[in-house]
Amino acid sequence: MQRDFIGYGQNVPQVRWPNDARIAVSVVVNYEEGSEHSLLDGDDYHETNNEVPSPVPPGIRDLNNESFFEYGSRVGVWRLLDLFDQHQVKTTFYCCALALERNREVASEIVARGHEVCGHGYRWEEYHSANEDEEWESIKKTIASLEQTTGQRPVGWFTRYGPSINTRQLVAAEGGFIYDSMALNDDLPHYVAVKGKPWLVVPYSFETNDARFWRGGLVSVNDFYEYLKDAFDCLYEEGQTHPKMMSVGLHCRITGTPARSRAVARFLKYANGFDGVWFARRDEIARWWLEHYKCN
Repeated sequence: MQRDFIGYGQNVPQVRWPNDARIAVSVVVNYEEGSEHSLLDGDDYHETNNEVPSPVPPGIRDLNNESFFEYGSRVGVWRLLDLFDQHQVKTTFYCCALALERNREVASEIVARGHEVCGHGYRWEEYHSANEDEEWESIKKTIASLEQTTGQRPVGWFTRYGPSINTRQLVAAEGGFIYDSMALNDDLPHYVAVKGKPWLVVPYSFETNDARFWRGGLVSVNDFYEYLKDAFDCLYEEGQTHPKMMSVGLHCRITGTPARSRAVARFLKYANGFDGVWFARRDEIARWWLEHYKCN
């Protein structure tokens, strides 16, 4: 994975989204509940990603943290799914396969309500520390599991936090994927070379992401809404001449809670109030780009 400090530079492509939209808004739900680190699943330590710093030693179950995650799958995911229905927004779900094995009703509803199933690993774990064979086995296991629980084969891939140096090559070589989102480096899709062939990256964002409530200093629900609104306003304004893409990252256990869900609802209502806004699944963005913007 070579670094690229230049990108499009001053030569931003003159993108033409469907219906001449000025902005493509990609809402992503990270569905991870039940796949996190757990002593019950044979891990040596409990999950440390938490709203409240855990005083529980690594080798003892943190029951409060387990409950945080359970809220996301028991309640939060349904609140978000209903919001998307209310505002007629189709999204992409970054799906950990084990999480959906443990909640098959959610697995069915994601597809039934028109959302994309994107591969997020078999479990919510750090693939950047896995060896190549382990990662390859996990990719294959994830695909088989998601096909079984959702009936949909993932065509995109995103790992917990960050990829390994092997991830993109493995995903491209598998043959059934058309994009990955393992980059935070642009406001538009772009191609990279994988074994001498062009490969599409649909970038993601940690900036407009509700994980910042837990780790990035966000406290106020209104602050999250304002952050999303300001990002949208900037990209929508730039889209008057050069249409852009905006990513919004959500988690069922974070913005699936009552107060924080209000920020999501307010943002969806706000963005839907503008002309020229395309709320799109990431596979839709990828297919549009592959069809209309070939790599030179």
